[in-house]
Amino acid sequence: MKKLILGLLVFVSSYGIAQDGYKLWLQYKTVDNAKIREHYSELNETISLDTNSSIAKVIQKELKLAMQGMLSQNPRFSEENPTLIIKKIADLPKDLKPKQNLIDSINDEGFNIQTITSKSTPKILITAKTDQGLLYGVFTYLKQLQLHKDLTELSITDSPKIKKRLLNHWDNLDRTIERGYAGFSIWDWHLLPNLIKEEYIDYARANASIGINGTVLNNVNASAYILQEDYLEKVQALADTFRPYGIQVYLTARFSAPIEIGGLETADPLNKEVRQWWNNKADEIYKLIPDFGGFLVKANSEGQPGPNNYGRSHVDGANMLAEALAPHNGIVMWRAFVYSDEKPDDRAKQAYTEFVPFDGTFKDNVLVQVKNGAIDFQPREPFHPLFGAMPETPLMMEFQITQEYLGGMSHLVFLPKIFEETLQEDTFSQGKGSTVAKVVDGSLTDTQLTGIAGVSNIGNARNWTGHPFAQANWYGFGRLAWNPKLKAETIAQEWLGMTFSTDPAFVKPMTSLLLDSREAVVDYMTPLGLHHMMAEGHHQGPGPWVKDLGREDWTSVYYHKADSLGIGFDRTATGSDALSQYAPEIEKAYSKIETTPEKYLLWFHHVPWNYELKNGKNLWYNLARHYQDGVEEVEKMISTWEQMKPYVDEKAYRKTEMLLSIQLKESQWWRASCLLYFQQFSKMEMPDFIPEAPHTLNYYESIRDPYAPGIKPSWD
Repeated sequence: MKKLILGLLVFVSSYGIAQDGYKLWLQYKTVDNAKIREHYSELNETISLDTNSSIAKVIQKELKLAMQGMLSQNPRFSEENPTLIIKKIADLPKDLKPKQNLIDSINDEGFNIQTITSKSTPKILITAKTDQGLLYGVFTYLKQLQLHKDLTELSITDSPKIKKRLLNHWDNLDRTIERGYAGFSIWDWHLLPNLIKEEYIDYARANASIGINGTVLNNVNASAYILQEDYLEKVQALADTFRPYGIQVYLTARFSAPIEIGGLETADPLNKEVRQWWNNKADEIYKLIPDFGGFLVKANSEGQPGPNNYGRSHVDGANMLAEALAPHNGIVMWRAFVYSDEKPDDRAKQAYTEFVPFDGTFKDNVLVQVKNGAIDFQPREPFHPLFGAMPETPLMMEFQITQEYLGGMSHLVFLPKIFEETLQEDTFSQGKGSTVAKVVDGSLTDTQLTGIAGVSNIGNARNWTGHPFAQANWYGFGRLAWNPKLKAETIAQEWLGMTFSTDPAFVKPMTSLLLDSREAVVDYMTPLGLHHMMAEGHHQGPGPWVKDLGREDWTSVYYHKADSLGIGFDRTATGSDALSQYAPEIEKAYSKIETTPEKYLLWFHHVPWNYELKNGKNLWYNLARHYQDGVEEVEKMISTWEQMKPYVDEKAYRKTEMLLSIQLKESQWWRASCLLYFQQFSKMEMPDFIPEAPHTLNYYESIRDPYAPGIKPSWD
């Protein structure tokens, strides 16, 4: 009797450590185990797959690549005695059809993988309602092989919990990337549509493998030129390339495009000519790209044009575009990252103030896209108060995968910890257990249109993301976009095993390193709820002294408010009252210093320097302790990494080693400069565990880096 394909692949390690960063988590490394390879060769595996559709051809290509890479085998595609059956449910013979309750449990992108016995022969069946579901099922099956899982009793039923799972590229048409730390944009607009680079295909493969089904190609600070005919033909070429991988393309639409490229004198959303212009533009786009996803819009924020320029509301602007896209099943993602031109009493309040009054008035094909926190992608923020405050409006989560405020490409920071922390926060909007994840996936209010976006960290670096471990953040975003209830620990274990090695001696310590890395960065940058203390413009390095900029809420002193009495932003009823935007349960708990979680302490309170925290030590001592803990954690990361050399490719090892040394120096820089700066106000001695700073505060304040990566272009 034939045995099941790779049935013994349960405790096997792959000791070949050559790793190409370009391949991301799809390494498909050779399985160096003679017994299993011999066992597999006896099977002469045959795959049943109808290759008529473009997605099915992609599946066939991926299976060949994976089997050749992992097992040096050339799979045969035939209906004659197959051992791996990949078919849509509608095409299965009756004896292989799954039970109705299982069919009902998956959506159009879901799948089922089962070990079955057919004609006394063990087989693996991958089935779904659509070709796209089959694609996701096959990538999940291949992941089991990569992680050396036991295939003898496979039973996996899975569907994405969120409908629109997108990357947002902050890529400009000149190929620069705002807040990009991995080189230039991979989109070579000058050579499109005629040159389709291999990177475009591998980009689509990587995204499909983690369930990402959409991509916004251009910056939220948009150029209207991408909506011109010649650029739309370039977009069409990318759409055609991505379609077989189940990926739709979207564009950021500049609100003033009717003026800039349309020749109109206004972009007023209630103007008939303007509305017709957008209707015509939508028709033009869909003629080229029938499955175009829709528009992302940044309006009336940071100087970008929008409906407020004409005395109109966000609803007026969003609904105008929604009407243009609705006949084509397109959607509008209207960003809630807005703040007024007037001097604010607290920038954290402004999105809530502007959007909550319009709850329930947006068109059905509008998503309001909300950053995870109310300020701007900080190392730690409380969840945005809009989540839970607009039950009649679909809210789309926006995470940042690129590390704008977390060391750029230099620092190893496992962002799924941030994503998980935010998604599992309780909004209390529908009672206890009303998590942010339930708001985003629609389960809390039975919302049908759901979405999540991640600001891409991809560039034209050979390994895509600059830092080898920044790939984990792209991977982790995709996994949490598919299932926002996943644990960061599970994601870390998967990525490490697929990218480097499945050996427990590697995976266990490196999982701990990844999970601890985020807290380390919070400690040496912005502990105890501090926020927005980065250097001016490029956000590389510390800048707690930054002040006197064009807007008060662009400065660091606006947020930490350090003085002789204490430090922190009072957001309670005695201060800005931003706390009142949260549910009563949160407002009550956070209204007092003693009942506020210490991780958010200085976010919500101005706390005296000598205030005693839960450990019996005063605030100044604890602030210093966190900065020191952050540095020591990086030292621990370096020590752990030194022990991982036997499991990692030499190039990846050396690059990570050098980047960790940069991270250590920069964590020490943060510790010294921030504590020296705040000591001016506390008037307290440095605790004994803080080493003497190598430079004076004046030296740290004098540091300038006008060519730091990721600087926002001046024309924005």
